[in-house]
Amino acid sequence: MIATPEGEAEMTYSILSPTSRIVDHTAVPKALEGQGLAYLLMQHLIADARNKGYKIVPLCPYVNAQRAKHPDWADLFLI
Repeated sequence: MIATPEGEAEMTYSILSPTSRIVDHTAVPKALEGQGLAYLLMQHLIADARNKGYKIVPLCPYVNAQRAKHPDWADLFLI
């Protein structure tokens, strides 16, 4: 979560197992759209998955779209 005066940008997930997370939602306040906050959350997710060794199930449309744009992240996703 990223807190701002305009609201919170967030990415929600569920822990499926010690080795996988289901990411189901990413949201950014309307006033902050297009400023890269969702991508910052995505970068944190990728770094966390690499550091902790889990795979991501991308149910969130934003996360799935970013996965498709970044083949170098392919090893982190279960699709």
